[in-house]
Amino acid sequence: MNCKLILSSFALVLGACTNMQGPAPAANVPDQLKPSANESVALITSAKGVQIYECRAAKDRAGVYEWAFVSPEADLFDASGKKIGKHYAGPHWESADGSKIVGTVKERADAPRADSIPWLLLTAKSDGPTGSFSRFTAVQRLNTVGGVAPTAGCSQSALGATARVPYTADYYFLAAR
Repeated sequence: MNCKLILSSFALVLGACTNMQGPAPAANVPDQLKPSANESVALITSAKGVQIYECRAAKDRAGVYEWAFVSPEADLFDASGKKIGKHYAGPHWESADGSKIVGTVKERADAPRADSIPWLLLTAKSDGPTGSFSRFTAVQRLNTVGGVAPTAGCSQSALGATARVPYTADYYFLAAR
């Protein structure tokens, strides 16, 4: 038996596994973002896209301009890296089969990673044809990277300008047990 060959093969398999796409485990989820007792995780997707912001005059401060959130725009991928849906304004999550849900923010927590959009728990309801997404009752947005509004570049001369800020996240779709 050739131990070097076995070790080389093991290293190749291990390397391949570490390069596989897929959602990261949800470690240390704050209590306020955890599923209710009658819900469990039904699907986990990874998302890659942008958070879209627009330069606007601040509502409560004259002469101040700020980046205002407009909408997300992202593709959703299963654990093997196959695109299975999309995420967009509403917020909506839509499956490749046409079923979709719309969410409402219930709870939020600062992302552990600096310069990343917050983690969220959203209630969800079906908003389209029956299909793979129509049974989901809630969505967790976890493991976010990026997506925060720009810190500069918004002024009176830039009113109406948009910024598309790259982000990634994992979406945990919850359903009744």
